[in-house]
Amino acid sequence: MKIALVDSGLGLLAAAAALRRRRPDLDLVLSSDPDGMPWGPRTSEDIAAHALACARAAAELEPDALVIACNTASVHALEVVRAELEPGLPVIGTVPAIKPAAAAGARVAIWATPATTGSPYQQQLIREFGGGATVTEVACPGLADAVERADREAIAAAVADAAARTPARTDAIVLGCTHYELLAEQIRAAVVAPGGPLPVCHGSAEAVAAQALRRIGTDRPAGGGTVTVLLSGRVGSLPPAVLRYAEGRLLAEPAPVR
Repeated sequence: MKIALVDSGLGLLAAAAALRRRRPDLDLVLSSDPDGMPWGPRTSEDIAAHALACARAAAELEPDALVIACNTASVHALEVVRAELEPGLPVIGTVPAIKPAAAAGARVAIWATPATTGSPYQQQLIREFGGGATVTEVACPGLADAVERADREAIAAAVADAAARTPARTDAIVLGCTHYELLAEQIRAAVVAPGGPLPVCHGSAEAVAAQALRRIGTDRPAGGGTVTVLLSGRVGSLPPAVLRYAEGRLLAEPAPVR
């Protein structure tokens, strides 16, 4: 059993780690784009082209499913990738977890990239899934780039900046960029009000992992727990920055002995 994941960079780690925890035997293909990142500032057509190139490279390794493990790419490239690869290869996108966050808390903050914050796409999701919750959009300039570099000082500064603009006593935080899921505990601690409870962070990784496994079904043979890394289509290795994150360390561990 093999699942491929596509993202511009380290944003795919959260969903890949969720898959590894559920199925340690699963073979993973991590297809990122160091030559073309970041994708966020690109045009919609350009994002689609880069994501499709990464998806094509991953598809050559014959996975059983492919995950677009990036919110931005899911908005701009999901339909393009599906049009080319489905129905032969199931393609799963990533959607911010606004619905479960709004169901669990009255005050919700959506942390997202500046390009996504206030966008028609995110506004539509809020209207559709926000329910009766008070939802605040919080732009997080520089945070995804800092995560990609594993730059602790830049991460701390970007988190502090976004936390300062997050309403007091926010109940739930939607991590609207897959890079942010690698910082869930740090973000919770930055936002908590003095004497108040820790807010709940809602990411997409677990739901995406579950959906990918559902799409595959249960009749596929077990894998060997391998990790194949594609860097802009070239076979490579996990960058050293992944070891700064628990999810990256999990994926860097040797395959389980069976």
